[in-house]
Amino acid sequence: MAEITAALVKKLREKASAGIMDCKKALAANDGDLEASVDWLRTKGLATAANKAGRTAAEGLIGIAVRNNAGAVVEVNAETDFVARNETFQEFVKSVAEIALDTGDDIDAVNASAYPGTERDVKEQLTHLIATIGENMVLRRVSVLKAEKGTLASYIHNALAPGLGKIGSLVSLESESAGDALDLLGKQLAMHVAAAKPQAISGDDLDPDVVTREKVILVEQARDSGRPDDIIKKMVEGRLRKFYEEVCLLDQTFVIDGETKVSQVIDVAAKEIGKPIVVNGFILFILGERIEKGGGNFAAEVSAAASV
Repeated sequence: MAEITAALVKKLREKASAGIMDCKKALAANDGDLEASVDWLRTKGLATAANKAGRTAAEGLIGIAVRNNAGAVVEVNAETDFVARNETFQEFVKSVAEIALDTGDDIDAVNASAYPGTERDVKEQLTHLIATIGENMVLRRVSVLKAEKGTLASYIHNALAPGLGKIGSLVSLESESAGDALDLLGKQLAMHVAAAKPQAISGDDLDPDVVTREKVILVEQARDSGRPDDIIKKMVEGRLRKFYEEVCLLDQTFVIDGETKVSQVIDVAAKEIGKPIVVNGFILFILGERIEKGGGNFAAEVSAAASV
């Protein structure tokens, strides 16, 4: 039997937004397994958050660079928000995003690339910044998205400077048409992604393990109602549709008007421009997601996050 420590209970409370005693019961029932305890709480209706992506804990910046229908998003972490406002740090994030457009999303290739205006590579330049500014920093992740035909749109929420902020998104739209109408749609969808935080374009693109896990939880919740099996099946189907509406881009309600499904917005735009429009992909970076910020050595935690 795993020891149920106060720290473990605290971590579960932060993930599930449930009470202390309920968290203790969940951990005891699941031998201290954190994720299983979250599912247990959700099954019992005691957890308020579903499919939580993770706590935003680390500081730093998200940077975006776009060139010739290709976009790169990078996350560079630091220990304090103060560093994010440092012009030298901001210039580093911008430069790394530009470099990623050429190297692709191989973080090792980015680190090994020459840093402009110096005789150092990116990794060496980051080490130089750490020594100069006095805080630990990590190039945590890099991702690149392209639009072969159509448009590539970007969005930074609450930008500290052009292309720099704490939430960044890219959306690739494929279409035989091009122009202001398609560009506007791409920009709006990039804003939507940043606000609604979809996990996939459609249900077909969702991780099968995520869908299976959700079905198990929904079935257990429905069985607790005491309804017959045929009613339970319909309840699960309805709740699964609701789940897709929450996590799948095309099924979500468009944040711009708060009424129309994203898929319908795209269909209307396609009719207006006279050519089909397909969402080819999207990227969403939220600063510090999946990095736990505790009371210990945060610099060490950020450094460890580089291997996530």
